[in-house]
This record gives sequence, structure tokens and C-alpha cells, in this order.
Amino acid sequence: MRGWIPPALCLAAALAALLPTTCARRSQDLHCGACRALVDELEWEIAQVDPRKTIQMGSFRINPDGSQSVVEVPYARSEAHLTELLERVCEKMKEYGEKVDPSTHRKSYVRVISHDGTKMDLSGVKIDGDVASSLKFACESIAEEYEDELIEFLSHEADNVKDRLCSKRTDLCDHALHIPHDEL
Repeated sequence: MRGWIPPALCLAAALAALLPTTCARRSQDLHCGACRALVDELEWEIAQVDPRKTIQMGSFRINPDGSQSVVEVPYARSEAHLTELLERVCEKMKEYGEKVDPSTHRKSYVRVISHDGTKMDLSGVKIDGDVASSLKFACESIAEEYEDELIEFLSHEADNVKDRLCSKRTDLCDHALHIPHDEL
């Protein structure tokens, strides 16, 4: 009997070895999904601003020659507007649900309420308060930690901001360069 290990103990050891991988992947999926949803929401909010709306930027001090160094810039992508959006955009995470890919078992996060009121296909989407709460917390963490990068990327129109920011700049989605671009 010496050296014999009960099967239940072997099973418990095997499960314990797999648990950190599962938790790490779940966390990576959550943070990647939060980053992608955050960028989607910010881009949608930016698109809602009247392109003719501007904000004055620069110094309001009067130069020795009597002039001022003030310029008008488009409001939608101004630092002031983007900062304001970052303070409230994570509230939108309550409008997201969790979807699990049947082949890879990776989680992604999708809107469950459309911006324009059109009916959405919610088959296979888990909608619950814990998912929304976790996604909101991850979103707030990302918005705080990567505020400068978000403002830098969104202050100029660019393609593939989600991939460039969430995968290449922050490594939050280093596994997800193959995730299709979802349009809002």
C-alpha cells in the first residue's frame, strides 16, 4: 500500500493544475472583451457628435503684439470630449452580454441592446448582472490605466483602432488578432 495514491487525489491534483490556466484565460477574455467594447462605445459616441461642432484650444493669454494663440479644433476628437467620454463610457457595459465560442470556448462580449433600437440576434448570449458588473470593472480599469493611449489613438481618425490598441499596444488581446470586427 505504500506509494499508492487514491484516484480522487490524482483527479484533484489534475484539476488544480488546470485551474490557473482556465482562470487566466477567463481574465484575458474579459479584459480583451472590455477593451474592444470600450473602443466600440467610444467610436460610436464620437460619431454622434456634429462634425461642425468645435472647441477653442490653446493659450488664452494675450501676446505682446495683442494677439492670442487660440485655435478651433473639432470637438468630437478633442481631448476634452474624449476625457469626458472616458469618465462615463463604462456605464454602457451593462448593455453587453457574454457569448462563448463553441469550438474554442473563448468568451467574447456583445451588445444586447442596439444603439438604434433594431432587434438583435441574442442566441447563445448570456445576459446577467455578474457579467455586466465584471465587464464594467474591467472597462474602468482599462480606461484608467490606458487613458493616455486611448486619447492618443482616438484623437485622430484611424482604421483598426481596436486591434492596434487592444492587441498591439496593450497586449490585452494578444490572442485575439483573429477576432472579427463587429460593427455597432
